[in-house]
Amino acid sequence: MLRLAWVTDIHLNFLRKEQIKEFCNKLLKSNPEGLLITGDISEAPHLEKHLKLLARNLEIPIYFVLGNHDFYFGEIAQVRQEVTYLTNNTEFLKWVPVLEIVPLSKTTCLVGHDGWGDGRFGNYLNTPVFLNDFLLISDLISSNSQELIKKLNQLGDEAANYLAKVLPKALSEYKKVILITHVPPFKETCWHRGEISDENYLPFFSCKAVGEVLYKFMCEYTEKEMLVLCGHTHGVGQAQILPNLLVKTGGAIYGKPELQEIITVE
Repeated sequence: MLRLAWVTDIHLNFLRKEQIKEFCNKLLKSNPEGLLITGDISEAPHLEKHLKLLARNLEIPIYFVLGNHDFYFGEIAQVRQEVTYLTNNTEFLKWVPVLEIVPLSKTTCLVGHDGWGDGRFGNYLNTPVFLNDFLLISDLISSNSQELIKKLNQLGDEAANYLAKVLPKALSEYKKVILITHVPPFKETCWHRGEISDENYLPFFSCKAVGEVLYKFMCEYTEKEMLVLCGHTHGVGQAQILPNLLVKTGGAIYGKPELQEIITVE
């Protein structure tokens, strides 16, 4: 039995070095053999430092995807290049999109992608919601809403196309797939303040393109199972999308990172 600790939206840039060590010590008390992080680890200028702090304090494999905050004060391709280098040159740090399929046992594997709020659900054209993403991520600084939605669509499609490439092999070879991503892939999983996000937040709190891919493949592979772990909305909830497709969304409070649960792999 493999024990994987799952955390999300830990925002280590809000913590001092000693607090990060305390957080790691709390995680170690649950005796994990690996860590799953579903994004928003830090911000671009401090991401490498914080990932290395986690690795040094935990000394277990850390499987992660990136969230929107991880690109703040940076550029998407550059941040991804840096975490790819870490994955290839450090013992414990593993950005899952580089690895494609991670065997966890004879019957279970891990896959993942960062994902992105792709603007396709909800009321994008009339929403009053404006995220810091559009000021602090160089790729998303835009002069008009049509230009921005095109970029959001492209990021959602990128995630969906990646998973459409990886999932057939994963589902063919393994009975169960654990998929980690940052952005909830279905409306039903966009938990925010105790309920499903409203139409104004949904464009930025969900990735419709990824959800469509997951739904398609799990309808085809009815004898297989998928557990999706995500975060982003800071709200806790879960939804059984199909009999073989369960999505869990983790909660978060800035400055108070917490263990979501221990995921056991047989």
